[in-house]
Amino acid sequence: MKRLLSIVATILFAQALSAQALSPETLAKRAKRKNLTVKEWNTDSAKKSRWLDHLTVYDEKGRKVEEAEYNQFGQVERVTCEYDPQTDKVVREVVYDDRDKPVRIRKYEYNDDGTKRKQYNYLPNGKLYTVKVFEYVFED
Repeated sequence: MKRLLSIVATILFAQALSAQALSPETLAKRAKRKNLTVKEWNTDSAKKSRWLDHLTVYDEKGRKVEEAEYNQFGQVERVTCEYDPQTDKVVREVVYDDRDKPVRIRKYEYNDDGTKRKQYNYLPNGKLYTVKVFEYVFED
């Protein structure tokens, strides 16, 4: 009986995720972000100097395609995202260092319900160095 309840809960959770991805609220949020660039600035209270802290760029579909973190001296890290045209899910991310050189490449696989199944982490030379497996456990 517990096993059956767990399976039903998993199915309902998957349906909720699928519905959320296509919900009017989600689509409305994406519409507001179309071709948007968000810059977050920090200001030093003593010197009144100002520097860029965070940058997020969205594409024409309202999907995040780039995110960068900065400190007073420049870029700390930047991540770019690529999406699957059929599923509209992130399939590849490239992480860049403070010199804007790739340091990590992440590729994703998804379950049929839209949840992440695996994350493959590659070095810039293409060598696989870790795999992260996602497990979803529902408790009674």
